[in-house]
Amino acid sequence: MEILSPLARLRASFVTLGSSLSSSRRLFGRSMASATVTRFDFLVIGGGSGGLAGARRAAELGATAAVIESHKLGGTCVNVGCVPKKVMWNTSTHAEYLHDHEDYGFEGAKAHFNWQLIKRKRDAYVSRLNQIYRNNLDKAKIESIHGYARFTDDPEPTVEVNGKKYTAPHILIATGGHPSTVSENDVPGASLGITSDGFFELESCPKRSVIVGAGYIAVEMAGILSTLGSKTSIIIRQGGVLRNFDALISSNCTKELQNHGIDLRKNSQVRSVKKTDQGLSVTLVTKDPDEKDAQEKYDTIHEVDCLLWAIGREPNTAGLNLRSIGVKLDEREQIVVDEFQNTTRAGVYAVGDVCGRALLTPVAIAAGRKLAHRLFEGKADSKISYDNIPTVVFSHPPIGTVGLTEDEAIKTWGKDNVKVYTTSFTPMYYAITTRKSQCIMKLVCAGKNEKVVGLHMQGFGCDEMLQGFAVAVNMGATKEDFDRTIAIHPTSSEELVTLR
Repeated sequence: MEILSPLARLRASFVTLGSSLSSSRRLFGRSMASATVTRFDFLVIGGGSGGLAGARRAAELGATAAVIESHKLGGTCVNVGCVPKKVMWNTSTHAEYLHDHEDYGFEGAKAHFNWQLIKRKRDAYVSRLNQIYRNNLDKAKIESIHGYARFTDDPEPTVEVNGKKYTAPHILIATGGHPSTVSENDVPGASLGITSDGFFELESCPKRSVIVGAGYIAVEMAGILSTLGSKTSIIIRQGGVLRNFDALISSNCTKELQNHGIDLRKNSQVRSVKKTDQGLSVTLVTKDPDEKDAQEKYDTIHEVDCLLWAIGREPNTAGLNLRSIGVKLDEREQIVVDEFQNTTRAGVYAVGDVCGRALLTPVAIAAGRKLAHRLFEGKADSKISYDNIPTVVFSHPPIGTVGLTEDEAIKTWGKDNVKVYTTSFTPMYYAITTRKSQCIMKLVCAGKNEKVVGLHMQGFGCDEMLQGFAVAVNMGATKEDFDRTIAIHPTSSEELVTLR
C-alpha cells in the first residue's frame, strides 16, 4: 500500500476539489453566512410544453438542466387543455356519427353515453402522460424540482423554492397562463361559475349549460357540451364569435353554432348569477348597438347546471418577483421579450403563454427548442418565426387557418394587390345524411404572382387537411402552384387546388 506524504495528500485534495468545481452543476457559498446555492447550466421555471422542450433540448446539447414545477408536468396542454379537450371533442364527434348511422344503413343503432366512463379513461390517459414526462426528464438526467419559484434579490439571477436557492447563467421562464375570471364586484355571483379548468372536473354532463365568451375556448366547449346532450347557450358581447379570425370564418362559425342548436345570445353580458334549488339563474342584459336609443333588455336563464367563463387567459407571473430583478412586464402582466425570447434582464428568458403571443403549444415547444440551440449550440440566429402559424379550432365542424386574414392582407399589401378565392360546398359525407353541414374555404393571395398569404376553412376534415397546406404557405406557394397540383378525388381538400 502506497503511503502519501502530507504534501502529496494536499495536492490530491486540490485535484479532487478542482474536479468537483469543474462540473457545471455545483454548490457554492456567496459568504459564510449565506445558504448554499445549487447551480445548473439551464434552469427552467415551468414544466409545461415550452419549458420541458427547452430543458430536454438543452440536455441533449450537453447542458445540465433542472425544471421547477408547482403542479403536474405537462402544463396546461396535457392537464387542462389540448389533450383532454381533444379527447372530449373526439367523444362528441361519435355522437354526431351515431346521429348519421341510420342514414348509412345501420338501422336501430342506439347508444347510451356514459360521461363517467370517458372521464375515467381521459384522466387515466393524462396520468400516463404525466408519468411519461417524468420518465423523459429522468432519462435526460434533468433534475425535477417541485414547488413554487420566486426570484431573490441576489446579484446573480437566483430563484428560491421551498427555502432552497438555485441559479444558472441561463434561466427560462415558461410558467404559462390560467383562465381569466370575473370578480364578484363586477358580476354578483360570478364565482358560482367555473372556467375551462373546472370543465375537466365535471362528473356528469350538465343538462343546461351557459358559456360566456366568444373565443376559441368558448366555441369548443359549447360545441362539445351541446353535441353530448347539454342544452347550451353562448353569451357574447358583440354580434359574432372568433372576431380575431378571418371575417368568413367568424360569420360561418357563428352560423354553424346556431345551426347546431346552440342558443346564441348576441350583444349580451351577464349581469348577475344566483343559486336556487333548481340550479343557477343567470341574468343577462342585451342592447342592440345598431339602435342608438335602444333600451337595455333583461332576461334570465334558469336551472343552469354549468356556467362556464371562457373570457380569456392571463399569464402566470404573480409571485415570481420579476420587476424587482429588472424583468419588464406589459400592462397585462405578460413578460416582454424580443425576437430571441430575451427579457429585459440579461440571462433571463421567457417562452410560451406567459409572453402573451400565439398561445399555442407547438409555438411554445418550438420557441423553447430554438432558444436551447442558441444558448448551447452557438446558433446565434436561432429563433422562432411567428409568421404563418397554422392553428385549428376544434369546433363543430372544425376550423383550420394559416397566414393573414383578408383584412390583414389588404392592410399589408393594399386592396388592389390582394385577390381572394372562396368556395362553399357540402362535403360528400353529407350527401346521404339528413344532418347537413357546409364546408367553406378561402385563399388570400397577394402581389402580381398571387402568393398565397392566407388560407382559411371550416368544415368536415379541415383540422387534418391544414398541416400540409401550411407547409406550402410557409414555402411561399402561389396560386399557380396550387393550380398545378393534381386534385385528389373525391375529397374536400381538392377544392383548394381547383379554386377559380
